[in-house]
Amino acid sequence: MSRRTASCDCGQLSLTCEGEPVRVSVCHCLCCRRRTGSAFGWQARFPREAVTITGESREYVRRGDSGSSARFGFCPNCGSTVYWRAEGLEAFVTVAVGAFAEPDFPPPGVSVYDGRRSRWIQMPQGCEIID
Repeated sequence: MSRRTASCDCGQLSLTCEGEPVRVSVCHCLCCRRRTGSAFGWQARFPREAVTITGESREYVRRGDSGSSARFGFCPNCGSTVYWRAEGLEAFVTVAVGAFAEPDFPPPGVSVYDGRRSRWIQMPQGCEIID
C-alpha cells in the first residue's frame, strides 16, 4: 500500500495518506483560482480513515458556487492550505496535490468548472469534463 505525505510550506502541518486517492481532480472555479494563486486548484480525495493529520491548523469555511460549504485547513504559521472537508462528502479528506511536492502524482481524472478553464490549459486524454 502506498503512503504519501503532504505538508505546508514551513512543514509544521502535515498529512499522511494511506493508499491511492479515490479521485484526483482539478477545479477551475474562481474561488480555487484565488485560493491557489494559480489557474486552477489540483486536489486528491482520500477516505477520511486513510488520512492522519499532524500539527496545528486553522480553519476557513467557504461557500462554493454550488451552495455547499467546505472547511479548509491551513497552517497558522505560513498560511498554506493543505486540506479540506466538503459538506456532503464527510467521509473524505481532500488534499491539495501541490502539498505532496511529488512530480509523479497521478494526473487528474476529472476537470470541474471546465467552462471556466483558461484556454491554454489542456486536460489529459480521458479526463471527465464537468461544467
